[in-house]
Amino acid sequence: MNRSDRMLRSLVYSPVDNLEGYDTHLPMMSRIVGGNIRSVFQYKNILASLSSLPGISPWTGWAHNALETAVTQPIRTHAKVAAIRGDNPDTFVYSDELVERLYASMLRDLTGEFIDDAGHFSQEKALDVMVTSTLRRQFSQRVENFRYLEHSYGSFGLSALKALRELLTTLVMAVTEERIAGPLPYAEADTLDFETYLAISRKRLENLFVHNAFYIKDFSERITGGTIGFTPYKVVPGSRLGPCSLRRYAAPEDTQGDPKVLYLASPLINKPEIFDLAPGKSVVEALVKKGFRIYLNDPGVPGEKSDDLDLDFYGKTVHDHNIELIKKENPGKEICVMGYCMGGTLLLPWLARRAEEREANGDAMDIVKIALMASPVRFDDEMSGQGPMRKVIRHDYDPLLIAEMYEGVGVPPQIIDAGMNEIQPGVRYFVRRGFYQRAGKAEEILEAAPFFYWLTHGTRFGTRSHLSWIGDLFMGSALEKGSYTLPSQVPALDGQPVAMAALSRMGVALFDYRGKRDPISPPGACVASELWGTEGRRTETRGGLNRTIEKNAGHIFVVSRRLLSEFIESVDSFFHGG
Repeated sequence: MNRSDRMLRSLVYSPVDNLEGYDTHLPMMSRIVGGNIRSVFQYKNILASLSSLPGISPWTGWAHNALETAVTQPIRTHAKVAAIRGDNPDTFVYSDELVERLYASMLRDLTGEFIDDAGHFSQEKALDVMVTSTLRRQFSQRVENFRYLEHSYGSFGLSALKALRELLTTLVMAVTEERIAGPLPYAEADTLDFETYLAISRKRLENLFVHNAFYIKDFSERITGGTIGFTPYKVVPGSRLGPCSLRRYAAPEDTQGDPKVLYLASPLINKPEIFDLAPGKSVVEALVKKGFRIYLNDPGVPGEKSDDLDLDFYGKTVHDHNIELIKKENPGKEICVMGYCMGGTLLLPWLARRAEEREANGDAMDIVKIALMASPVRFDDEMSGQGPMRKVIRHDYDPLLIAEMYEGVGVPPQIIDAGMNEIQPGVRYFVRRGFYQRAGKAEEILEAAPFFYWLTHGTRFGTRSHLSWIGDLFMGSALEKGSYTLPSQVPALDGQPVAMAALSRMGVALFDYRGKRDPISPPGACVASELWGTEGRRTETRGGLNRTIEKNAGHIFVVSRRLLSEFIESVDSFFHGG
């Protein structure tokens, strides 16, 4: 056994080794304790129900009160405070994140021992360590110290800590200049000779050290300063409604002709900057250059006064309000709309209800084109591809517990991420591994910062809206079944199910852009253009007809310059009727 293996094998067994061969991330302690907490809350609620019945012993009420005071109330308070602070309300996952942060810090410190004054990995320093017995023992002991953190980790399988361990492995090999017995981390091909591999590894470690990018979340905060989105905008006066506001992006001064007006709707669980991540990776930037005047709905963050707002507020009231403001600023101009993920899903019934209202009033349809970016509308266990997520919801999701834990503050993004991780095996590992693999180029590290800030800083989802989204749309399939209701100023339509067929009757054309590798919005779920609109069941159609474009892409395809460029050309052609 060579020195690299001896140093790394000194770590003995830890959850990071994944000897069990799990193909995903398993927060074991979180699952065990989370199940017990769910049972305790259910038991407390049973006691509450029983204590209200006549003839039941008063001990039942006392037991309920004792359980509430000593157990459930402190848990609920902790969860709400954590949500407000932006921390993970799951104590065990939060502890794992602290382990990851400390592990990354220790790894940077150890790497720093081999970085010279010019910021380069010094092979001379590495050689001194290996030929000096005292320094070699100290280095070996520092490598072994990572074991204690790994044994404090409560997760198994393909975890974020495993990605950091692989980075530690490359550091050990860069110092010892000896190959480990197993597969080489980040080696793209078996034909890569070891000397070249070491040179790439040293450069990777240099870049991560110089930019302090070992812990991705902290790195993204430092580089972005806590702010993403770069295209200038102003909030439209009078647009603030609850937590929501309407942004108007500045158009270039040299815009030719009469620009089209485009209204964008973002999901309720992410920052709207997904439309404007960075130069060259911005939907807003690209469409402004194409001559569009862009407006974007910012759903904001729910607070105590807005947490009880339902989906009809975000999916009807806000859109109606924004469109009226846009019309006042752009009299007589054509308005198109576009939504990403859930934002597009909620735009569709709003537009269908608007079509119904204008039809009832004898008016022509005023918005006749809608573009959808990975927006699911079909939710079932088979054709849609949403079966895995629906299975997770049936098994792990408790709407009563969610309502009790987060009422008044909103459902934190970490809770939603936990569900998303269940349908994306090993995503926490693969995302970080990919970042470290590309770190051999400093520009790729810096370019990734805005995206990672967006990814690691989601927004809270209003509790009532969240429950409606899961219950009515995701599990109830209300949109396709025709049972989704919205309010209306037309009395005959108020509170009635939305007739999605109104999109076809009123000549609305739909554009669907979906990805083959998207587990969040699978192709089978993004079928709006095949169900409704000017021409049913068509793909790649032209003129005023529907279009469905499917690419070999994932959910967040806008981070790819190539895919984004292709999308912009396609959607621009759709809006301009080419």
